[in-house]
Amino acid sequence: MQPPIAPFRQFVVKVASRCDLACDHCYVYEHADTSWRGRPVVMSDETAIRVASRIAEHADEHRLEAVHVVFHGGEPLLAGIDRLRRFARALRRAAEGVCDLDLHIHTNGVLLSRAFCDMFTEENVRVGVSIDGDRAANDLHRLYANGRSSYDQVIRAITLLRDDYPRLYAGLLCTVDVRNDPVAVYDALVALRPPRVDFLLPHATWDHPPLRPAGRDTAYADWLITVHDRWRADGRPMQVRMFDSITLTALGGESQSESLGTRPSDLVVVETDGTYEQADSLKTAYDGAPETGLDAARHSLSEAARHPGFAARQNGLASLAGKCRRCPLVRDCGGGLYAHRHRTGSGFANPSVYCADLFTLISHLTAAERRAPVAPVHELPVATLDALASGSPSSADIAHLSAPQLSRARQAVRRAAAVIADRRSWSILVDAERASRAAVDDLLSHPYVRAWAARCVAAGPALDPADAGHLAAVAAVAAVRTGLAVKVAVPAVGNFVHLPGLGRMRAGGQEHAEVEVHDRSFAVRVDGRWLSEDSPLWEPVRPIEAAGLRLLLDDVDPYRDCYGPPVGDRLTDEAAAAWSEVAGAALASLPADQRAAMRACLRVLTPLADTTADTTAGASSRAAYGALALPPVTDPATAARLLVEHFHRAQIGALLDLLDLTGADADRERLLTDAYGLLAVADSLTQAEQDRLASAIGRIADGALPAPGRRFAVRLVSAAADRNAQASTAGRR
Repeated sequence: MQPPIAPFRQFVVKVASRCDLACDHCYVYEHADTSWRGRPVVMSDETAIRVASRIAEHADEHRLEAVHVVFHGGEPLLAGIDRLRRFARALRRAAEGVCDLDLHIHTNGVLLSRAFCDMFTEENVRVGVSIDGDRAANDLHRLYANGRSSYDQVIRAITLLRDDYPRLYAGLLCTVDVRNDPVAVYDALVALRPPRVDFLLPHATWDHPPLRPAGRDTAYADWLITVHDRWRADGRPMQVRMFDSITLTALGGESQSESLGTRPSDLVVVETDGTYEQADSLKTAYDGAPETGLDAARHSLSEAARHPGFAARQNGLASLAGKCRRCPLVRDCGGGLYAHRHRTGSGFANPSVYCADLFTLISHLTAAERRAPVAPVHELPVATLDALASGSPSSADIAHLSAPQLSRARQAVRRAAAVIADRRSWSILVDAERASRAAVDDLLSHPYVRAWAARCVAAGPALDPADAGHLAAVAAVAAVRTGLAVKVAVPAVGNFVHLPGLGRMRAGGQEHAEVEVHDRSFAVRVDGRWLSEDSPLWEPVRPIEAAGLRLLLDDVDPYRDCYGPPVGDRLTDEAAAAWSEVAGAALASLPADQRAAMRACLRVLTPLADTTADTTAGASSRAAYGALALPPVTDPATAARLLVEHFHRAQIGALLDLLDLTGADADRERLLTDAYGLLAVADSLTQAEQDRLASAIGRIADGALPAPGRRFAVRLVSAAADRNAQASTAGRR
């Protein structure tokens, strides 16, 4: 029996073996390997079709949902428009019905034209471009053979992508040179507004070490740390794969780069003659280092995956040098890029030639993340704190709470994605955000998306597979909202495929179902049939509209059960109409200022179960800001009181997420939440509730509190006294 293999998911297809630039840091032409001299100048159609068939065969054998193919070179645009179109279509024909195809091309940009971009749009090929920063940095290496600068042509190409073909614009690759000013390089890259930047350490080995200024053992770390700190200070204006990978591995997730982390390598290179090779970076080690002796004409990709060269990079920690295995950062670093470990005599059984740089860089980034996890900085005006303490916040005051909640939601989803490590779904979310940040923000701030993310983060490595699979459902909805065309596999939970904020489709006993999205609509494949929103098996989330508020009656989301008291099952159409009528009447009965405050953050109402013991008790959850749960009441006045009380409880939870009011005293937090909710409905309290409110306020104010908490407590006590005085005056009348 053959031992199991880690299948390839990334395929670098060399469509051209020559280049129109003469970059002196190029690992293909300027390092040890010379195999390019014997390759065909361009890949033939026959070879391209054979390679496409091998990729589809491999995906089918290993049941891969998606494969990622990059047209590469040399300079791939030298293959020409018509040839690249034929190659793209050959790949899509082969992958049809087998797997999704994520197709990119990486170019130096000098030949990129509107005609190329039109073809790439038709064939759905995204474009990455190499540029090393500003003119001075770029012209240090990226020159024509006659020494002429390529900078103007590259800037023209990137500008064309950014301004006229933004959906094609995949990102930029920048090779680090420590002689360049890191801030100038960073500023030049940011000005091009890329969705993503890859910083590449120049390829080097122990036999041929990288350039190092005298006395600077960590020059590359110092350079990258300067860029990283500026990037963080600027609010992370684009993704940076190296920095994101270090943060993800520190959180327990998987690296996004083969140069970091211990995830098995899943990349194979196919040369213009159809031969399979290991990663191109190995060309810097010695002549013939990436060779396998295998090719697409005679060998399957699974045979290639069993080659000792690939197998050596699929053993995780066991394949690393002893010094690496003993390092506390080994799971984050993974020994660095495989090629950078080479030394004559000991082969690749060494730490990276950049070992000191990687240790310094990773230590700095993880420490920065622990000190201040990346999120926008939010300030709460003192006037807003006082207004909240008074119990009568305006819509503007609520907006000061809801903005940080969006940041928390985004961070929770990002941390959940790190735990789940579903690169396909995360890539869809990134693409969707590029298409419409507002639409993705709206999705990620859905209360039950955040509740799901919080559950994933709390579970860590013990994550339930259904919870992990829900990231695909979130990605599918992101595609619906932003107009992307994607296909993903979504798990069935309780015999349903759930799409957050939209509804659920009955799955017919399947464990997973394909969801296909295009033109802002979707279909779910159930028992071999594609079912859309007009299917009787589709159960949508229903709207509630009243007095200028548009809410969702969500009785289907699998993560709505986050309140303590149990939530109800899906309501019948008749019961939903009656429930919505009561909720709508309750909302309409509220004063205009209260409705305006609710409009600033309230999105979802969820029915509690009929079995709830206390039919006068509602609920809110700090894990699901923007949602409230109500019992099955038939009286709009009771519903109105519950809405107001639990809306205010939710706001105090959001305030506690932003400020420490109690000195991290959980008991006082509960008292504060209870008192704040009761104070909001003080004119309708029973005597027992009035006593409870008075007791809670007394206990909150009695004892040491942080400065914001003291200020809040003083004003809360004053507000309660005012409400009591008003009630006494009304009673005497």
